[in-house]
Amino acid sequence: MADETTVPFRAGREGYASFRIPAVVRTNSGTLLAFCEGRVGSQEDFGNIDVVMKRSTDGGRTWGPLQVVAKNGADLAGNPAPVVLATGRVLLVHVRNAAAATEDAIRRGKVSAANGRRIWVQHSNDDGLTWSAAREITGQVKKASWRWYATTPGHAVQTSTGRVVVPANHSLPPSGTDNGTEGKYNGGHCLLSDDLGQNWRIGYIDDNTDGYVNVNETTAAELPDGRLYFNTRNDSPSPGTRADAHSRDGGQSLVKPFRPQAGLVGPVVECSVLQLRTPDVLLFSGPADPGFRALMTVRGSRDGGTTWQDAHTVDGLPAAYSDLVRVDGETVALLYETGDFSAYETITFRRIPVGALT
Repeated sequence: MADETTVPFRAGREGYASFRIPAVVRTNSGTLLAFCEGRVGSQEDFGNIDVVMKRSTDGGRTWGPLQVVAKNGADLAGNPAPVVLATGRVLLVHVRNAAAATEDAIRRGKVSAANGRRIWVQHSNDDGLTWSAAREITGQVKKASWRWYATTPGHAVQTSTGRVVVPANHSLPPSGTDNGTEGKYNGGHCLLSDDLGQNWRIGYIDDNTDGYVNVNETTAAELPDGRLYFNTRNDSPSPGTRADAHSRDGGQSLVKPFRPQAGLVGPVVECSVLQLRTPDVLLFSGPADPGFRALMTVRGSRDGGTTWQDAHTVDGLPAAYSDLVRVDGETVALLYETGDFSAYETITFRRIPVGALT
C-alpha cells in the first residue's frame, strides 16, 4: 500500500503568510489534531504568530476548518506542545513573547522578562472543538537566569504512571566576552506535571558550556520498559547533529547527560520520536540529507535508541520539521514541513502503513 498525503496547511492561505512548527496528536476517540504556527506577516520566527489547528475525523484524509487555538494579540504565541491525557483531555503547552523580540535579542539579554519567552497552558475537553483560556506557568518552569526558552516542538507525552512530560530547551547568560548567541550556552530541560497539568515543575536540566553537546529542540518517548528516551537537536560541531539521553525516573533526571548520536545522519533540524508497542519499535523522523533540509526519512530502533536503521524514505524533496503520530493499528502518520522547491511551502500529512516501517 502506498503512502497517502493531504495538505492541511499551505503558505499564503487562510490569512497567514507561512505555516511552520508542526505538532500532531490523536485523541482517545480517534480524532487527529494537527497544530502549527500561523505566521501572519512572513516566514520569520518572530512577529505576529498564532497557534492554529485543524481537526480530522477520518484518519487525516480530510481536514476541518482552521481554528486559532492560542493568540497573543499582535504578538507571538508558538511552539505548540500538545498531549492527550488518559482522561481524554488534551493539554496544549506553548510559549509567548513580544512580536519584536527576536531570538538573537533574547539570547543577548536585550529583551525584558515581560517581553521575553513566557510559558502558557490550556486544555480542551471535547477533542479540540473548544479550548479553555490560557494560563501562564512561567514561574513554575523557567529559571530567572534563562533567556531563550522553547517547548519541544512536536507532541509531548504522558507516561504510564500518569506524569506529563514536555521536553524543552533554554539558553544561559554568557560569560566573559561572549554575547549569549554562542551555541554552547544552549541547555535542555523538561516540564513535569503529576496532576494532569494543574501544577508544573522543572525536571532534568542538562547544561554544559564546553561546546561538545549543545542541547536544543528536544523530543521524547516512553519505552516499553518505562524509561524515557530523549532525542535532541545538537547545534555544536561534535560528532553528528543529534544527541540523546535516557531517564529512569520519569524525566526527573537523566541516567547520563546527552551524548552524540552519530547513528542519525541529517542536517541541524528539529525531529520527532514515537514508540510503537505493536510492533515494538522506536521511530524517528527527520531529513536524512547530511547538509540540507531534505530527504525526509523515518528510521527505526529496536534497542531503545542505541542503534538506528532506515525504515522508510518519504521522498527526495526539501523537508524540515516533523512530528509522528499513531493513527490506528495499521497506520503511522507524519506531519511535516515540505515543498517542491522549499521546505516551507506546506505542512503535509502523510499516512504510512506500519508494514512499510517494520
